[in-house]
Amino acid sequence: MSKKPSTIRIGRRYRANRLDGPYDALVVGSGIGGLTAAACLAKMGKKICVLEQHYTAGGFTHSYDRNGYEWDVGVHYIGDVGHPETLGRRLFDYVTEAQLQWAPMDENFDRIFLGAQSYDLVAGKTAYREALIDAFPAETGAIDTYFEYLAEVSRQMRWHTLAKIMPAGLARLMRWRQRRRAPGYFFRTTRDVLETLTSNQDLIAVLTGQWGDCGLPPARSSFIIHSLIARHYLHGGYYPVGGSSRMAETILPVIRAAGGEVFTYACVDEIRVENGRVSGVRMADGHEIDAPIVISNAGVQNTFGALLADRLPERAHYLERMSRVRPSMASMCLYIGLKDTAERLGLPRTNYWIYPSAHYEADIAAFEHDPEADLPLIYISFPSAKDPSFESRYPGRATIEIVAPGPHEWFAPWENTTWGKRGEDYEALKERLSQRLLEALYEHFPHLRGQVDYTELSTSLSTAHFCRYGKGEIYGLDHDPQRFEQSWLRPKTTIRGLYLTGQDVVTCGVSGAMLGGLLTAVQLGGLKGLGLARRMLGGG
Repeated sequence: MSKKPSTIRIGRRYRANRLDGPYDALVVGSGIGGLTAAACLAKMGKKICVLEQHYTAGGFTHSYDRNGYEWDVGVHYIGDVGHPETLGRRLFDYVTEAQLQWAPMDENFDRIFLGAQSYDLVAGKTAYREALIDAFPAETGAIDTYFEYLAEVSRQMRWHTLAKIMPAGLARLMRWRQRRRAPGYFFRTTRDVLETLTSNQDLIAVLTGQWGDCGLPPARSSFIIHSLIARHYLHGGYYPVGGSSRMAETILPVIRAAGGEVFTYACVDEIRVENGRVSGVRMADGHEIDAPIVISNAGVQNTFGALLADRLPERAHYLERMSRVRPSMASMCLYIGLKDTAERLGLPRTNYWIYPSAHYEADIAAFEHDPEADLPLIYISFPSAKDPSFESRYPGRATIEIVAPGPHEWFAPWENTTWGKRGEDYEALKERLSQRLLEALYEHFPHLRGQVDYTELSTSLSTAHFCRYGKGEIYGLDHDPQRFEQSWLRPKTTIRGLYLTGQDVVTCGVSGAMLGGLLTAVQLGGLKGLGLARRMLGGG
């Protein structure tokens, strides 16, 4: 029998006397965007110090274990990595020295439930299209036009993305040009666009059945983010072999090879700015780390709302801009452990998206009016079935994760309590919610009733505690059309030496955050950065 893995800890615990400066740049936050920026800069010969307040590196890509089980906290599947020439795969291979391996999910990687009816999303553009046409034979024209729209949005996003690293004047010209030449649907909501193609609400619901991947239903999400997500998974879903923590684990040696380090338990209190220029950071222990560049992977809300001194005029300018964007959805996640293998339990490598009906916005409105109404979205993932190494690492065990909307307002009364010690009322609320999610699981997998060995529910307070998103938002900023109009969401800020990275720069998700990291490194890399841009963005 394999030895049980130790608790997952990636990075070196911070102590002031362990710092080995001077550093070329400091990165605040070790989410995948920050790690990508650090690794790309390290490969340009830069010495980078990454500062992470959590006990392990990785942000939403980290894993944790408890009671003999392991779960990922945010990586349920990744697209665009099945072929070595896709942008996603090239970027992962670049920052990990090709040490990260991928396991394909089932061909029907996503299953969408609209009440009692279900529909499969099938890997491969041709198979994906044919499955849609089989389900909706009268909608062939709408389906083909839909795929044309996805391709055009992808083409337009190349210019939208490149504008983020251009000089300000050239970027304004690029945006003006795109506003004039891009099709009108590029700037509209997902539902607005799809309802010009079809009146079949079931088809619209199936096409948008992954809306939980950005946290906004089709009437509110930008068609841009919908298109990016849909194209991302056209060729199926994949899972990192060894679990999501392998992402940070395989990136860390690249950062260290250039003399850098990733420190954990390293809480940054303030980004220091002197005479209009960044000079480093001040840590929670009072120690100051000097550096000419600070890259914030903490999200714009934290960067400008908490990490900069109140007196900075630039901070007030950014706070005004932030009034035009909103934090994304909060969620709860039930982590489930079972004392048997995924194979014997019949767990699939398919994600289940469960909705009460095809009318997403109406179901959300009903839920907001009455929390006892049907949950408007329940997502079920089977990580131990997706990871071929799980059985050797955790023999005789299996895991399931169930994610659903969990409004921060439900848990706000306990905001000022200590993690793990929030009291009986809080635990009672979590138990009621856990049972509700378990019943959804048993409805689709009745044979699992009585098989559950361990459960643990995370809430928006867990996200706030471990990832420092104050309202429990999991996708940074909302991806509505307004968000894509914000030209200030780019790596370079108006404060000299301060840069942004991660999912607030381009889009949400692992790949979106990595693209943000790549752009930040390109912006800082000079000629080497231009070479990296040509290598990564020139194709795929």
